Amino acid sequence: MIDAPIDHVAIVVKDLDAAIALYTQTLGFSFVYREIVADQGIEAVGVRTGNAVIELLRPLDEESPIARYRGDAQTKLHHTAYRVADIRAELARLKAAGIRLIDEEPRRGAHGNTIAFLHPKSTGGVLVELCQPPGGGPPREG
Repeated sequence: MIDAPIDHVAIVVKDLDAAIALYTQTLGFSFVYREIVADQGIEAVGVRTGNAVIELLRPLDEESPIARYRGDAQTKLHHTAYRVADIRAELARLKAAGIRLIDEEPRRGAHGNTIAFLHPKSTGGVLVELCQPPGGGPPREG
C-alpha cells in the first residue's frame, strides 16, 4: 500500500522564468532547487510552501513528448508524485496487483530522487510518479 505523503505536484510550463516569478515573488513560495534532467528532456524547478512542493517542468525541446502534452497551454498539470521508502518493492507490489508500469526499473529524477511512473490507464487517468528520496531516507527538507 502506498502510505506516503505527496512528494510534489508537477506542472509543465512554457515560460519557466515567469512561472518561477509567479510562485516565488507573487505567491511567496520558497525556491528549493533548479536543475536540468537531460535524460528526461526537462529543466525542473522546485518551489515550496509549507510541506508542499510544486515542481515546474520546462521541456528542453518543444518537439518532446512533454511539450506536446502541454500543447498550446501556458501551463498544464502533469503528474502527482508520492514519496515511498522502497521504490523497487513498491513497483513489484503494484505490478503484481495488475498496475501497468511505465518504468519497470527505477531511474534518476530531479533533486537526487529515484523515480518511476505508473501508467495513467491503470490509475484512473492520472499520471502517478513514485519518488524515493536519496538513501530512501526521511522526507526532503529542501
